[in-house]
Amino acid sequence: MLPIMAQVAVSDNLKLDINYRQILSISLPISFAMLVPQFNYLINSFFLARLGPGFLGAAGITGVYYLIFSVVGFGLNNGLQALISRRAGQDRLQDIGSLFVQSIYLTLGISVFGILLTYLIAPMILQKVIDPELYQQADSFLKIRIFGLPFLYLYQMRNALMVGTNQSKLLIWGTLAETLSNVFLDYALIFGHFGFPRLGFNGAAWASISAEFIGMMSMYFIIHWKGLGKRFRLFADMSFKPEQMKLLFTQSSPLVLQYAISIISWEFFFILISHHGRLALDISQFMRLMMGFFGVIIWAFAATSTTMVSNIIGQGLQDRVVQLINRIAGLSFGITISILLILQFFPATLLGFIQDQPEFVREGIPVFRIVCFGIALMSVSSVWLNSVIGTGNTKVNLLIEFITIIAYSIYIYLVLSYWKLPITWGWASEILYWLSMLSMSFWYIRSGRWKGTMV
Repeated sequence: MLPIMAQVAVSDNLKLDINYRQILSISLPISFAMLVPQFNYLINSFFLARLGPGFLGAAGITGVYYLIFSVVGFGLNNGLQALISRRAGQDRLQDIGSLFVQSIYLTLGISVFGILLTYLIAPMILQKVIDPELYQQADSFLKIRIFGLPFLYLYQMRNALMVGTNQSKLLIWGTLAETLSNVFLDYALIFGHFGFPRLGFNGAAWASISAEFIGMMSMYFIIHWKGLGKRFRLFADMSFKPEQMKLLFTQSSPLVLQYAISIISWEFFFILISHHGRLALDISQFMRLMMGFFGVIIWAFAATSTTMVSNIIGQGLQDRVVQLINRIAGLSFGITISILLILQFFPATLLGFIQDQPEFVREGIPVFRIVCFGIALMSVSSVWLNSVIGTGNTKVNLLIEFITIIAYSIYIYLVLSYWKLPITWGWASEILYWLSMLSMSFWYIRSGRWKGTMV
């Protein structure tokens, strides 16, 4: 791998243009770096489904719980990424390394809190809200899986550094190392192959922790190998800097709350779905997989919008922000809708790949159609929403999320719990969610109220 990796040049130009080539040069490597873990997640679900009924549903519950903590890191990632992009646009490279060090301190502290919470508080909550048959599996799994949190957070901070400094093509190598090791260890530890013990459901937890550690170490090796540590003075000064820590916290905390609220509502949605039976939960887990696949494309363009908007504002090009967002959103929608239209011809094949039960396929097809419509909206909404992050006013993101989640939560409660309608109606909540996000973020950007925000 090293001879190939050495051919990947480090980008020296930290000031970005707004042409399509620049957009794709940032977004395509991010897409690939996100696609490989989603493929890995699909393989993981395939393995767990072979353990028997209920394991795929249990993976959905535990996956959303872990996702609550991972999106905390994602919020810090986006806050750090916007700050690094702004400093790159301003040619203030000396601040990049210091911001990165402060992010490490902050995420390690949060990971300790997450581990303690999982052992002391989470079991009492899970026991009350999920099916008793799933509780023992979920609790045992989470008490193992949570120890991957510090590795995941450090991995996410590395992502912010790479994307914020226009080095997104280097993301691929750490992602490949993590994913290949995860697939191998999943197969080995779940089923007991290659001399490894057969751990069943918990084998997936141990495999994920090991893979996150391998991915993290691979990327920090690449940072050293490509000379980025020296260029940005990443570890030259390890001292605690209160001003920069405050700036990072101020920028990131609204995003952390935004994503946490979003995922907690997602957990609420899955809990309501679980009351409709295991078939409904398994179908919904597949829909989550499908949204994750398209999220590879969509969130890559969304991350690109955060970085590029922040960078060009740092260059003083505020008047070109809307033009840039329109170009990114157009690419995101065009690629997404092209794939969605093709998939409309064989939904039964896709559903049958996960579970070949006729009832699963029959009940899943109408849900599939609704989710496709929601994904199309998501492809545009995510770009506009993440552009708000790039402006530096992350409190607006939190406000948009808060208003949207109130409407979303009321809707899913009424539809799934009060009226007890089929889960197809529950999944229609994605249309409500992304329309609300799009309308408010579009209005805010077009209003120009973000101009003058200093970070």
